[in-house]
Amino acid sequence: MSDLDPQVPAPEAPAGSAPPPAAVRSEMSDGEWHRMHPLSPLLRGGLTLLVILGILVANLRDRLITFFLPENFRYDEEDPVDFVLQNGIALQAIVVVAVGLVILIALFWTAWRFHTFRITGDEVEVRSGVLFRTHRRAPLDRVQGVNLTRPALARLVGLAKLEVVGAGLDANVKLEYLSTRNAETVRGDILRLASGHRKKDAAVRVAPGGAPLPTRIGAGIGEIIAGVDEDEAEPESIVRVPMSRLILAGLLSGSTIWFILVVVAAIVGLVLQPIWIIPALGASIPAAIGFGAYAIRQFIRTVRYSIAPSSAGVRVTFGLLTTVTETLPPGRVHAVDIRQPILWRWGGWYRIRVNKLSGRSASDTSAAQMGDVLPIGTQADVERVLRLLLPSIPIDAALLGAGLKGPRDGDGYTTSSPRARVIDPLTWRRNGILVTPQAVLMRTGRLWPKLTILPLARLQSVRLSQGPLDRRLGLATITGHTVMGPVSGTVESLDHVQAYEQWNAITAAAVAAASEETAGAADEEVSDAAPVAPSSDTAPVAPSLTPPSLTPPPPVSPQMLPPEQP
Repeated sequence: MSDLDPQVPAPEAPAGSAPPPAAVRSEMSDGEWHRMHPLSPLLRGGLTLLVILGILVANLRDRLITFFLPENFRYDEEDPVDFVLQNGIALQAIVVVAVGLVILIALFWTAWRFHTFRITGDEVEVRSGVLFRTHRRAPLDRVQGVNLTRPALARLVGLAKLEVVGAGLDANVKLEYLSTRNAETVRGDILRLASGHRKKDAAVRVAPGGAPLPTRIGAGIGEIIAGVDEDEAEPESIVRVPMSRLILAGLLSGSTIWFILVVVAAIVGLVLQPIWIIPALGASIPAAIGFGAYAIRQFIRTVRYSIAPSSAGVRVTFGLLTTVTETLPPGRVHAVDIRQPILWRWGGWYRIRVNKLSGRSASDTSAAQMGDVLPIGTQADVERVLRLLLPSIPIDAALLGAGLKGPRDGDGYTTSSPRARVIDPLTWRRNGILVTPQAVLMRTGRLWPKLTILPLARLQSVRLSQGPLDRRLGLATITGHTVMGPVSGTVESLDHVQAYEQWNAITAAAVAAASEETAGAADEEVSDAAPVAPSSDTAPVAPSLTPPSLTPPPPVSPQMLPPEQP
């Protein structure tokens, strides 16, 4: 079956400009409206509808037969087929089933008929709905990437879906479903067109002599892709996760600890009070099922994991039944979290999570699906992955070791004050913060050690806060804010004077890093763009992006947080 339909009616909206023929390879990227694969309605919700109808019929068949058939027909919990044959209503039953199938097929056909998409030189558009129409657009100059997902049922019939990731909340546009071959080709076309828009925008911003016009300071928020993923073959993964390690890590995960605690509590309760055997079993069995299902789901998600460099960024693939392939372009990673569960210390294993621009709404449960970019790996694996995710941040083995296994003498971290032992007796010696020219490193946790890396060019804000007890002890907390995600950068129980100095240092370093990145991106774009003559009545003025000078902090009282500088 082909995704193309030459009889697609003319679009209601004005036709967009067709992409340049040299930039596209698929005949579906011609600026015209095309329909999804004919099986799309079935995969998008048709199977769920069929299951619901089956459950309703199975549970309400007695009432349905009594309601629709005359009283002379008796139905005494017989098999439906025997009932039809014994009462001589086979023809009527066949007619009812046929009418139901025709109605169902008509609904699917209508949904497919009104679900169209087109790729123009400026945007990707998708229209759907019959009674309630939906029209979504993803401007190519705001595209962050294109994810390719192959659910288990879709893979059986050779289909896949694309998700065009936009720079904003709930900004993604989904193409569900296309044949796998068409999906891969269309994905490359969208990435190629988005990359072309980046160069075109650079040409518009160039003034005479090659001086860049004013550009945004928050380069990380709306960063678009810097390359096109044109690799013919799947790149080789830089990390190999043996099956034995996956199984053992699942058994040593946090869910296993909770499961053991629940079982121990149930056994202790039965020994002390045998009368509680029924409530204990009633609580233990659902808990065991829940933990078991979670462990199996995590295992299935991490099987076939791979991470490799590609021409467009870092390509991450995972999943046994549902395979997800996502490319993380440069500038899309806003925070990195490296942590080690307590039982993983035996194997020296770590997990890496990231905050990235996902384009999904906050209520979308799949937004955290790609939070783990390294489900389990050694410290050497962590170093290799960090070089891919944060190529501009030099993180060597010594710096990483100090963050994961510190504190160490002379590691450069500003640690918690000894006064913090009152409220943080376990981790006050380990808590620390280190500001480098490219990133902020936050080290926390004793039993579950964690190292958070916040690239300064992606940092949205930094907060200095105190609670009542912190003020009493002369302590403060520093929190770095990035885009939403599973990673949170916070260091507590710092001396309030040192925290204020670190807050000033982070502010200045973040402004400098954003300015340097913006200037570097502008210089790179200028080298590829042709100068555009400005109009005669305007004169571009380049803004000053140098970080403001910071005065030393004023004398502070040990009982209160230093005031913010203007």
